[in-house]
Amino acid sequence: MTVDIEAASRELTEARDSGKPCPPLRGRLLPEGDVESAYRVQQRQVGEWLAAGQRRVGAKIGLTSRAVQESLGVYEPDFGVLTDAMAVPDGVEVGLGRLLQPRVEAEVAFVLGADLPDDRVTTADLLRAVDHLLPAIEIVDSRVAGWDISIVDTVADNASSGLFVLGTTPRRLGDVDLRLCGMVLEHAGEPVSVGAGAACLGNPLHALAWLAGTMARAGDPLRAGDVVLSGALGPMVPVTPGAAYEARISGLGSVRACFSREVAP
Repeated sequence: MTVDIEAASRELTEARDSGKPCPPLRGRLLPEGDVESAYRVQQRQVGEWLAAGQRRVGAKIGLTSRAVQESLGVYEPDFGVLTDAMAVPDGVEVGLGRLLQPRVEAEVAFVLGADLPDDRVTTADLLRAVDHLLPAIEIVDSRVAGWDISIVDTVADNASSGLFVLGTTPRRLGDVDLRLCGMVLEHAGEPVSVGAGAACLGNPLHALAWLAGTMARAGDPLRAGDVVLSGALGPMVPVTPGAAYEARISGLGSVRACFSREVAP
């Protein structure tokens, strides 16, 4: 089949702008399993956002759960780009009109204090480069109708990115056991998702190492100041209008994501 990068990018942009999800891209505009072309669609969209004045502030890692990878038939994570327009302050209400099919998940945010330019990254490199950690909630979203996604659909859609919320309690990497840190995500005082650092490729540091090497090989390495979202520590949860979600991660503190009751016209 013919690969149509422009048409795929246009459909995702129209879905984002109109609030009406588009059909899956795979098998129509992008071949099944063609991850390389999907990243080209992602790059095209990100280029348009940056040209319009948004600022790149980091990256997000997706598909860090082995179970999710197996369900999509892939054997490594994916990534997307974070811009300043996606950042939401802790506890500030998010208008549902900004999103199509939002879900939330709790993650570790790495804030880098040094570049990671090498394509083979050691644990020592990461320990030197990470300035501090923050608790985070990623508000994931999909421009594809019904979350009917394959690896091609989610990569093209900037790894199903939406918005992100960072906590305000920075911690040093050496002060937190990322593999064993427990996480609970609550709504109205009740747990809706639980997990631990080990759910993210065995350790969120492993996810960061994968991303650093992958982006260096792509010629766009992680830089000092970048925020990197590790990938989920537990199952993602569909957003309920008017809800507030609080994620607590042991050793890192807490962070809240709040949503409006109605979609603005």
